[in-house]
Amino acid sequence: MLSGRVYDVLRDAILGGDFAPGDALKPQELAGEHGVSLAVVREALVRLVGDGLADRRTNRGFAVPLQSDRRWQDLAEARCVVEVAALRLAIERGDLEWEARIRASHHRLAGTPAFEGTRVTAEWSRAHRDFHRALLEGSGNAVLLETFDRMWLAGELARRWSSGRAPERDYLGEHRELEEATLARDAETAAALLTRHLTHTVDALGAD
Repeated sequence: MLSGRVYDVLRDAILGGDFAPGDALKPQELAGEHGVSLAVVREALVRLVGDGLADRRTNRGFAVPLQSDRRWQDLAEARCVVEVAALRLAIERGDLEWEARIRASHHRLAGTPAFEGTRVTAEWSRAHRDFHRALLEGSGNAVLLETFDRMWLAGELARRWSSGRAPERDYLGEHRELEEATLARDAETAAALLTRHLTHTVDALGAD
């Protein structure tokens, strides 16, 4: 499907930093660049808006979101509510297979290079998502996991920006502590670590 192909290209370009925050996404120019119709580009852009990777501005077309947008604070707040609740359930309900998935996903994350130059690698981004989802899968709650999936993609742009603005951040240490507290079934410590981990991203966006 043409719109799906254009969506994939634009998504990767936005996440990869080919567009700066606030840059206009001009349908006619994009249609010419990709050799497709205006309708195909608009369909792809509307999908990007739905995923939180683009804005539709009244009478001004489409644009990449701004780093200063309030949505990032709102998203972090929502993630703290949903993911911490799911993590507490997972710690209560998770079995040995769940523990094994956490260990395996953390091992893969820790061994995957995070940066290629100044850009976050696609491999690390996938491993990062897989680790965070593994933490919650022990909850056995499909609605919470589906909510995680939607919020994760919506927040991916903020995570990429945050990584570039805080390269000294100890991601390995944060994830290791989170793994250890979760597997120790220490719900209070794990919840506090996850909350701090999620809010660091937004804090980095607001840093000078």
